[in-house]
Amino acid sequence: MSLFRRFIPIHMKLHSYSHSYSARSSMDNYFLRKRRKWPLSPYKTKWQEETLTHQFAMQKLVESTANRSPKTHLLSILIDSFSTYECDPTPNAYYFILKTVTKNPSIWDEIPLILDHIGRVEKFETPEYIFTYLIKFYGDSNMTHLAYEMFFTMPAFRCNPSVKSLNGLIWVLCKNNYDLRIVLQVLVKSQLLNIWVEESTFKILIRALCRIGKANNAVDLLKLMVNSGFNLDGNICSLILSTMSEVKDCDGVEIWGVLEEMRKLGYSPKRVDLCNVIRFYVKNGKGIDALEVLNKMKMSGMVPDVVCYNLVLNGLILEGEYSNADELFDELLVLGLNPDIVTYNVYINGLCKQVKMVEALRMLGCMDDLGCKPEMNTYHTIIDGLCRCGMLSSAKEVFGQMKSKGLQLSSHIYGVIINCMIRNGEVDEAYNLLHEMVDMGFVPQSITFDGLIGLLCKKGSFSEVMELLSIMVTKNIVPGIRSWEAFVQALSSAKEERNVEVEVASGTKGTK
Repeated sequence: MSLFRRFIPIHMKLHSYSHSYSARSSMDNYFLRKRRKWPLSPYKTKWQEETLTHQFAMQKLVESTANRSPKTHLLSILIDSFSTYECDPTPNAYYFILKTVTKNPSIWDEIPLILDHIGRVEKFETPEYIFTYLIKFYGDSNMTHLAYEMFFTMPAFRCNPSVKSLNGLIWVLCKNNYDLRIVLQVLVKSQLLNIWVEESTFKILIRALCRIGKANNAVDLLKLMVNSGFNLDGNICSLILSTMSEVKDCDGVEIWGVLEEMRKLGYSPKRVDLCNVIRFYVKNGKGIDALEVLNKMKMSGMVPDVVCYNLVLNGLILEGEYSNADELFDELLVLGLNPDIVTYNVYINGLCKQVKMVEALRMLGCMDDLGCKPEMNTYHTIIDGLCRCGMLSSAKEVFGQMKSKGLQLSSHIYGVIINCMIRNGEVDEAYNLLHEMVDMGFVPQSITFDGLIGLLCKKGSFSEVMELLSIMVTKNIVPGIRSWEAFVQALSSAKEERNVEVEVASGTKGTK
């Protein structure tokens, strides 16, 4: 019974609620039948009217701005547009005219007027995105000092700056290579505005330090970032290692130490990171150290790609470790990696340095069979090696292969072969090849002209000498000492020839 009595009031309440609900529903249905529309709240109607009014004012502002005369200020157009509809300008309206002003350098002087009006007349809290846009605009326009002032005057416009506008200013300062001490001052002053740096701020600073080659400072900032409780960003770690690999002044031990510290912080280096470490060692002439990094990659279970092998192979050859380079090249093939054109160019360069030209030519012939066609640099390396060894006939044969395959020739390769011909005393072939070189649009070096002119003078071919000297004048090439001597000798010889002709002619005339 007690349960039933307790249920009765609840049942009665539900019944009364359902009765009132049905009564209200019938009234609503009656209203809908009579009015054919939903009833609107007076507050909602007022809000809609204000929204429409601002929309009309904004539309008039856009149209008036497009049709304005050059002498009319945009601030006046804004005030008139909203006064027409008896409403106050919105922050978006000011944002619109500021964007319009910044796109036209001839009216940049209106920006202070607009900002002054916002600060003195308007009462709204100015959105931060307006100042973020202006800070970026000043930075892109090389007016960084105005961006600096804009940030610290934001409170005067009833706007509390946050880390978003701080990041914008830091980005502007770093982009324009401002002194790091000024950036530090900004960070210190921002704390007085209750702005605390976030992970995004650290990333901007680290990227800026890497861009200017301050890898050591970027590492210190990375440690501070982690100690401040932020997460370790893998892309930032890779960027720092890549920057250190490009800077030649860093110590090799330091870059490996930085990698170990990153590991302790929880970063797992990728293959590209270790590849950057290898690149650093190769750039600093430490091929053996690069080889050790490659071995550590394999020991850690990471499979090096052909790029890593190419870097280490080049480092060993530059250091003169040819036996290790041969073993590494064989290892690359055993592992099933496909050598690319860089691999062959590096290895052939090593063979040429060892004066193993027969093996280099054999490797050149096998490249097509191995699925890698030789390129211009491959032929250049071999021709350079052949000419240094005095194997001119083989060099001319390889040069003929380049022509037959339609590969792009260069002034360097022409000069190498012509100079080798000059050293071997093949004057006529060198003379013809130099003309071919000039006809191809290439400009020979002065030393090439000097050597060829010297041989032509010894041969007595003064007409060819004069022709080469005229080519030098046409190509604005300054003759060397040998060319001047040959020129003087050619003039004296030509003068003697003319004297002989005059004497012969006068003698003949007297006889007649």
